[in-house]
Amino acid sequence: QVQLVESGGGSVQAGGSLRLSCAASGPIGSRRCMGWFRQAPGKEREGVATVLTGYSNLRYADSVKGRFTISRDNAKNTLSLQMNSLKPEDTAMYYCAVTAGTWVGGCPIGSYAYSNWGQGTQVTVSS
Repeated sequence: QVQLVESGGGSVQAGGSLRLSCAASGPIGSRRCMGWFRQAPGKEREGVATVLTGYSNLRYADSVKGRFTISRDNAKNTLSLQMNSLKPEDTAMYYCAVTAGTWVGGCPIGSYAYSNWGQGTQVTVSS
């Protein structure tokens, strides 16, 4: 089972930027869904952005469209999330995840399809 390790979280002021990175311990083949999810205290985990490995299929939550960019580096076996124009409501623990099997079409933004999860990295945005 592939292990995922997130990094890059921290504390920033509103309007600032952060770049999250997720390193995978083993190969992740093509047509797997990888994504970033977040969970704020007292709230359910929600999808932020997803990508279908080997393809340009990207999906974003409406709340982050135009501000966040997900990218996959196959050579480095990493998944990144560039977060710009951060808002206090972006404060949450951010998780990287990947599906166990291959996927056809766009990757789901819901967490139900993802079986491998990292430990998370905290992002705090102050006003």
